[in-house]
Amino acid sequence: MKKCFPILTMMLALFGVEARAQDPAPLKLVETIKLPSDIKGNFDHFAIDVKTSRLFATPEGYKSVLVFDVPSGKLIHTIRGIEKPHAILYREDLRHLYVTDGEAGELKIFDSTNYALLSTVKLLLDTDSIGYDPETKLLYIDNGGGDVHEAYSMISVVDTTAGKKVADIKVDGDTLEAMRLEKSSPKMYVNNKAKNQVEVIDRNKREIVASWPVTKSKTNVAMALDEANHRLFIACRAGDIVVLDTASGEELTALPITKGVDDLIYDAASRRLYASADGSVDVYEQTDPDHYKLLGKVPTGPMGRTSLLVPALKRYFVAVPRHGTESAEILVFEVH
Repeated sequence: MKKCFPILTMMLALFGVEARAQDPAPLKLVETIKLPSDIKGNFDHFAIDVKTSRLFATPEGYKSVLVFDVPSGKLIHTIRGIEKPHAILYREDLRHLYVTDGEAGELKIFDSTNYALLSTVKLLLDTDSIGYDPETKLLYIDNGGGDVHEAYSMISVVDTTAGKKVADIKVDGDTLEAMRLEKSSPKMYVNNKAKNQVEVIDRNKREIVASWPVTKSKTNVAMALDEANHRLFIACRAGDIVVLDTASGEELTALPITKGVDDLIYDAASRRLYASADGSVDVYEQTDPDHYKLLGKVPTGPMGRTSLLVPALKRYFVAVPRHGTESAEILVFEVH
């Protein structure tokens, strides 16, 4: 009887390997939207209007926001008059689009029904990344820094209903990146790329209350938040996602990813992390707050670093800029 155990163990191991091999990829490419050949340069961010199935994309060099019909994959409108589009917010109740223009140093507000420019909010050059509080309707906008020859940056607070700036928060560091807001507290986390650290800001006091160094990797750009489990994910271009405990600011681990990351998304329902980098999307599953399993590396294209997860549609979008003779394209993945 003892001789049966090694055979049984080997059969179970082989069965396990076969079962794992049959696991579906976390993302399945279902559509490729080819863009006109004159759309050049990198993309920065996406936004979605789920009710009307419109996707908004920001090719920086094209000085426009592109509007796509998601079911057909067709480009249905081009919003022009933006020098360098960066981040974009769609506010469904007002049907307004808010676009940061880095070259003009402005937040531009558009009517999404006829795409007319409604107003602008003057900020500093390099107006870039944003964080939105749906409860207060306040938009937090990174601007200034190195482009205005200062060693500090501003996070400007804009009332999106009134279309007016209401405050500035000064941050020491000439380059800020992504930010995430907690719902259960006034805390906001900001990637201070210039100092390779995370700034913790109290939105009520409008001041920095803590600074957490990121030592397990370099060039912290993207960010995602698992508020329920007190985990902050910092994606670094050196090729890691650093996991921090938001109760203490302690670095817990670093998850290897493809180098050149630009977007990071955490989906609480599936407990998955999606990191879009230079050529692939790395997908991790959170088995518990301290352990993560790589589900796969899904190929995209050169500099395909801009992404958006839309759980309501079970779709994940990735923008791939023009490269060589290949036109820019938007890859549409089905989420498994």
